Amino acid sequence: MIENNNSDEISLKELLDKAKEWYVYLLSQWKVIVLAGIIGAALGLTYSFIKKPVYTATLSFALEDEKGGGGLGGALGLASSLGLDLGGGGGSIFTGSNLTELFKSRSMVEQTLLSPVTSNGKLISLAEMYIQNNEWRVSWNDNPKFKDIQFLPETKRKYFTRVHDSILGVIYQDLSKTGLAVGQKDKKIAIISIDVASTNELFSKYFTEALVKEVSDFYIDSKSKKARMNMDILERQTDSIRAELNGAITGVAVANDNTFGLNPAMNVRRAPSARRQVDVQANTAILTELVKQSELAKVTLRKETPLIQVIDRPILPLPKERFGKAKGLVMGGFLAGFLVVFCLIVRRIIKQLTSS
Repeated sequence: MIENNNSDEISLKELLDKAKEWYVYLLSQWKVIVLAGIIGAALGLTYSFIKKPVYTATLSFALEDEKGGGGLGGALGLASSLGLDLGGGGGSIFTGSNLTELFKSRSMVEQTLLSPVTSNGKLISLAEMYIQNNEWRVSWNDNPKFKDIQFLPETKRKYFTRVHDSILGVIYQDLSKTGLAVGQKDKKIAIISIDVASTNELFSKYFTEALVKEVSDFYIDSKSKKARMNMDILERQTDSIRAELNGAITGVAVANDNTFGLNPAMNVRRAPSARRQVDVQANTAILTELVKQSELAKVTLRKETPLIQVIDRPILPLPKERFGKAKGLVMGGFLAGFLVVFCLIVRRIIKQLTSS
């Protein structure tokens, strides 16, 4: 037991001696460490001047709650009890987390990048604005492959070349990694926030608003597609039956004119008028039912829209995050000093191993 304690004391003493030895060594290299810290602080300060500030645009929106339905739900329930299937309720493919992923999808982002905006008095696309902001064309001017590449507003994707697609892919990767964030602040609250960060204040604002509009239009069209198709079919059928009814009414009038003053004993001459009367009655019943279903279909379509209600929009000036000068000095000096100390320790350990 006593030998173990002596062994522990010797180990602790050796450890303290070793630490003192390293301390003396590093202290002897203080000039190198201080010089590295000064250089690192200077580099950090330079970076703080070069680094552009980042502007973040935030937009929040809420999804329409379809669980209640109110008077519209009662009307649809009544229609269902009458055996009328109006295709209400839409789908659920873009609800919850699926909707947030839709905002971050490549298709929606690239369609948004082709939206028109006004910059410096010129109508350009958001993709072109992003390219100008990052000064990519400075390096493209020497490359004939990229020199004449343009992204005109609202250009159809089918007219793009492989080079266009690759550039849009790079922009999408840049935005999805650092510039675009979509999520719910609280899972219990059905309010979704979108944050877009870039070094161009106007780009952050324009892109956020254009992305919400693009996704909103796509979302509304997808959710109400069945109801809209059903309503369009009913309207076409209603117009067709109404035209048939008008023709039948005219036919009754013509047949009555042809049999005016006819001998009551001649019933065969009255047959066309009787047939037209039957057509009028049948078409009237069909038209009444189609009008009723058409109006209920319109109620269903109104129930589906709007699906996205914007709550807060980005307002200029946007919140700005800048890499401060003090932060650059401290971080640059600390990192450079730490790196030099690490290199000195590694060099001395290697030297000791090679000498032994």
